Formats: sequence, structure tokens, C-alpha cells
Amino acid sequence: MKIVAIAASRVPSGNANSIQVMKACHALAQLGHRVQLLVPRMSPPQPWEELAALYGLQTPFSVHWLPQGRRRFYPWRAVLAASRPDLLYVWPWQAAVGGLARGWPVIFEAHEPPTGRFGPLWARAFFRLPGKKRLVSITRALDSRLAERYGPFPGERIIAPNGIDLEAYQGLPDPPTARARLGLPAAPTVMCTGHLYAGRGVPLFVELARRLPQFSFVWVGGREKELRFWRQQTAGAPNLRFVGFQPPAQLPLWQAAADVLVMPYERRIAGSSGGDSAAVASPMKMFDYMAARRPILTSDLPVIHEVLDESCARFLPPADADHWQAALEDLMASPERRQALAAEAYRRVQAFTWRARAARILEGWDG
Repeated sequence: MKIVAIAASRVPSGNANSIQVMKACHALAQLGHRVQLLVPRMSPPQPWEELAALYGLQTPFSVHWLPQGRRRFYPWRAVLAASRPDLLYVWPWQAAVGGLARGWPVIFEAHEPPTGRFGPLWARAFFRLPGKKRLVSITRALDSRLAERYGPFPGERIIAPNGIDLEAYQGLPDPPTARARLGLPAAPTVMCTGHLYAGRGVPLFVELARRLPQFSFVWVGGREKELRFWRQQTAGAPNLRFVGFQPPAQLPLWQAAADVLVMPYERRIAGSSGGDSAAVASPMKMFDYMAARRPILTSDLPVIHEVLDESCARFLPPADADHWQAALEDLMASPERRQALAAEAYRRVQAFTWRARAARILEGWDG
């Protein structure tokens, strides 16, 4: 099929939404479809070779940057700029409505409930407008929330969590070797990868580093503003590092350097556009961690149980430093337990490749 995808993400960028869009489009291209991705011009365009190196992509697809103008009107301009596709695959609600209005088949991928003054209006319009359409939600919790707010969806509904490129995680070194390659301390290492937005658990991570000086704590990711803040707040902590953004293609090596990977989410999680995703999120780092074959400690948020359970991760109360400290000490002292958790998580992540996800989203779609 000729698939035109429309996203409002910055490309190139290290933001999770940008990575997710590029991985989702790459998977569609891997299935043999002709994919053109339309994004706003918020960063200088880059040739495919540079995009592929940054995001860890192999199968080419087209990326076209449109003048952004007023941000709220961008989805409409993108729909108008699209040549008639066999399928319009979109992330903005407005683009989904615009595609249906033009009589095109539309797949809309939802990552959170609609926000802002007009978001609910566009969602309601997408639910009600006639046409060939499919709604993809990244979690069952999100699908249920959309159903509660907007009623029955007159098309097909699919649950499709985020995914993983397993190929990027083949042949990784053991933690000491990975740490040596990256110039990290040799001490047993606790790591989190991702942004430093509110709700990601940075205060807990810092507190654990203070309590456990025998371990090295490394946070990979974050924008310069947040990095400056946390580096100033933790100046003088010899076992704590905020290393900043690393290209997505390099994340597997960083994650391999950890003995334990953590998701210390709080009960409210802010995203790049604000809001609270704690109840509906499908964290990409979760699938990365599973593929890295390292044990996972995670805050006990109900939505995480859609993928993980106690056989492949340890669940802990959010922001409870005492429980997290005890769990880390226990896990670091038990190589067998670490291996068992990591092995079961790796076995389970085989079903969550980006390519398998794309095939599931398109299953039964006849154009």
C-alpha cells in the first residue's frame, strides 16, 4: 500500500514521541509498504543516512518536512499536502478527522486521551464520522478510557503497545565490558534511561544514590535545562551521573552497562506536552529493558501489569525509598534472581517487535 503518515513530532529529535513515530513508520516500511511521513519543520531536515544512524533504522522510507506555521493548523495543512493514499496513518486527532472528511481510509494511533480545549471535539468527530477507520490504543487502559468518554467506536479497535527492535540488542557485552567501553565506573550499576520530566522518579533515583554509595547510578537522557538543574542539585555525589541524551541507536550499549534497570515512576507522569500519562502509558524503555536482558525494578502502576508481572520484574511502591533501597540491595546480592527476571522478560519481549506490532495493526486491512 501507499501509506501517508502524519505526525506532529520533531524529527530529528531524542523525544520519545519522535522515536516512536520513526520506529512505527519503519516497521510499516519493513512490511513492504511505501511510506511517506509528514512532519512539521521544527529542526533542519536531514538525509536518510543520518536519520537511519540516529534512530537505528535499516529500511528506507520518505520523510517530508512541512512548514509548521501555527501549530494548531499543522495537521490540516498536512492532510491537504498529502497525495491520495491507500491508507492515512496518523497521530494527531485533527489529521484523522481531515482524512475521513476527504474520504480516505484512516488509522489513528492514540497515546493519551485528547487534551486541550478542542482535543475532545476532534476525538468525538473521529468517533462519529463515517468512513473506513481503525482506532489503535497503546494500552487497554487507554482504550477503556476512550470508550468511557466517547462511547462505542463504529470501526475496529486494536490494542498495540509500543515495541522493540530486537536486532539492536543482539551481541551485547556483559555489564563490566559495556561499562569499560563507555568509560563508566566499574562498580555495580543502577540505570534509568529517558527524559527528566516531572513524574519520572528523579528525586527517588537521587535519594537511592545517596543511600547506596557502593553502587553507581547513571541516568541516560534529558534536555539541557533539566540536566543543568539536576547536575547542580547533585554536585559532589561521586556515584551519580546524568549523562544526557544519547542517540537511540546507542541506547542498547548503555542499557547493557547496567546490572539493574529501573522505572521509578511517580503516581503522576508528565510528558513532553504536559498532561498525566501514568494511567495509560506504554513506556518504550520497558521494552528496551526487557530486550537488554537486565532485571527490571518498576513502580507499581496498574498499566505496567499489562506487559510485566512478578515473574519478569519487581514492582515497588512509587517514591518509597525504603522499599526501593531494600529491593536494590536484595537484587544486587542475588545474581541468580537477576538472571531469572531478565531471562523471563527477554522471552516475553519476543512478541513485541515493531514489525509484529505493525502487522497486527494492519491485520485484515484491505485498503
